[in-house]
Amino acid sequence: MKETTGKITFKGGPLTLLGEEVKVGQKAPDFTVIGAGLNPIKLSDYDGKVRVLAIYPSIDTGVCQLQNKRFNAEAANLGDAVILSISCDLPFAQSRFCAAEGLDKVITASDHKDVEFGTKYGFLIKELRLLSRGTVIVDKEGTVQYVEFCPEVTNEPDYEAALAVVKKLL
Repeated sequence: MKETTGKITFKGGPLTLLGEEVKVGQKAPDFTVIGAGLNPIKLSDYDGKVRVLAIYPSIDTGVCQLQNKRFNAEAANLGDAVILSISCDLPFAQSRFCAAEGLDKVITASDHKDVEFGTKYGFLIKELRLLSRGTVIVDKEGTVQYVEFCPEVTNEPDYEAALAVVKKLL
């Protein structure tokens, strides 16, 4: 499996990403993750829609919680775009957080079982077996239009840049 070292850091220390780094302009690889009801979710389930992949390490950290709250709040302005909130958390933890915070616009997706998303998109952190923080936007035709790997895992993504791309695609 391909490794990329030094692209991201955690509190300043370099980490290694595993998998193929997804790039703007490529066909978005399909993947299967686990939804809130333990049901499989595929990217292709949402073909024909703009898809925002909001990727984060763990719902039990403050920055990840802020990221989910922000994308949930922005969803009202994004028409029929779908926001998949993806981490390696168990689906139960994701659901518990969303229920407690009243988040009902993001679709939580767990990559804990097979880390298929993490390896197909290059977001899997080797040292932690968690996903790195970032955002990927896939257009209605299935082409990747935006990719952000947050250089420092403890920082929030660039919401404005990502949302500007989504709004152009709607």
